[in-house]
Formats: sequence, structure tokens, C-alpha cells
Amino acid sequence: MENITSRKNEKVMHIKKLWGDRKYRYQCRQFVCDGEKLLKEAISNGAQIGWVFLCEDIETNLSGLECYRVSRELIEHMSPLKTAQSVIFSCNMPVREKSLESGSVILENIQDPGNVGTMIRTANALGLREVMLLGDCADIYNSKTMRAAMGAVFRQKICQIDYEDIQTIRDRGIDIFAAAMTDDCIEIDKADLSNCVFAIGNEGNGITKRLFDMCTGKIVIPMDPKCESLNASAAAAIIMWEMRRHQR
Repeated sequence: MENITSRKNEKVMHIKKLWGDRKYRYQCRQFVCDGEKLLKEAISNGAQIGWVFLCEDIETNLSGLECYRVSRELIEHMSPLKTAQSVIFSCNMPVREKSLESGSVILENIQDPGNVGTMIRTANALGLREVMLLGDCADIYNSKTMRAAMGAVFRQKICQIDYEDIQTIRDRGIDIFAAAMTDDCIEIDKADLSNCVFAIGNEGNGITKRLFDMCTGKIVIPMDPKCESLNASAAAAIIMWEMRRHQR
């Protein structure tokens, strides 16, 4: 296994730029992950792994992968974390085709990477068919998104959609419900979610008028009147659970 010692090594600089520059990630069609758990998830789910950087104190058998030994100081330089993991690796971005099926969720303009990652993880845990990203969502390959998703990015079907796809979903006879808090909303436990896609909007502004106008109904989660709202990922978890319950 080759040792890398310099911060100016081309591979080291490439990894550091992939982590910090979204545009560069998509130009290269590569992203970076950290930690032994995520590496195992990537391997078991057939991800195309590029380079693996192992800290000097890690012993593991990774035959067939292109591995490099680095110092603790260098891996901390490469990592965006205050406390770096002992493994960093790159992956090729998979081709993510869209199915536009019922039993899926739309995330519109969800900008917090932690929320996006948590929602992907929840969708995967509850067996949703697809997570559709609409508008200006946080990058699923952002390090914070990847960490919050806990490997679900490798397991869950995820796609990027546009507003024309919303009409395609409607044309297939699938209901699209919007999470909202308006007077004309149906309480979620009274709605038929057996053939639907659910839309969850931006943390601060909610769902855009454009998407609202394309939805077939509005759903609200019953709450104590003294409570103003739920965190976006907490609301999404409740919605996804209700969808799973209706679609059994």
C-alpha cells in the first residue's frame, strides 16, 4: 500500500476540493465520504469506489480497492470535520433515474443538509419508493447530508425532478398532497394516502405557490394549538409513517 505524506499531493488536493466545492463535484461526477461504516455501506451496495485513504492506525482488508496510507495529521487536513474519521474515500456518482411512483416524497427547496440527509434516512427506513428533490435542495453529496443520511444515500432511490414531472405524476392518476397549515387542510389521519406522493417544503417558507397549485390536496399534522410548527425533518417523519401505514 502506497504512503502519501504531502498536502500538495494531487490526490489529496482533489479530495479536499471535492469535499468543499459542489460545482467541482458535479464536474468530476465524484463525491467523498468518511468512516468505516459508510465504506462498508458503499461496498455492500455496489458503489463505484475510487480512492481509499486509511489513517496509519487502521488495519483493514480492502483487497481490490485503490488504497493509500496517510498520517493522522494529513487525514485531518483532508476532512471537513473537527474530529476526522480514520477512513476517507471517493465514489463515482451513480446515474439516478426517476420513476415518479406513488409511495414517494418530494422535497422542495429543503436547504439544510442535515434535514435532507435525515429525510432520506427516514424514507429508506420506512420503505418509501423514491425521494424526489425539487428546486434548490441541499446537495445529497454534501458531507453534512451524507453524515445525516447514515448510508441511506447508497440504499435509497433518489432523483432530481422538475415541475413538469409533477404534471406527469398527476397524469398517472397519483394524488400529490402538500404539507401545509392553511384553513382548507385535511388532517393527515383522515386522508387517504394509499396512492399518493407527498410534498414537503422549505424550512422557512414552506411549499411554493407553483407547487401548491399543482397539488391535489393539502394535509396538516394535528398539533397542540400552542405549538407553532414542527421541524421539517420531524414533520416529514410523521408524514412518511402515515404513508407507510396506508400503503401496507
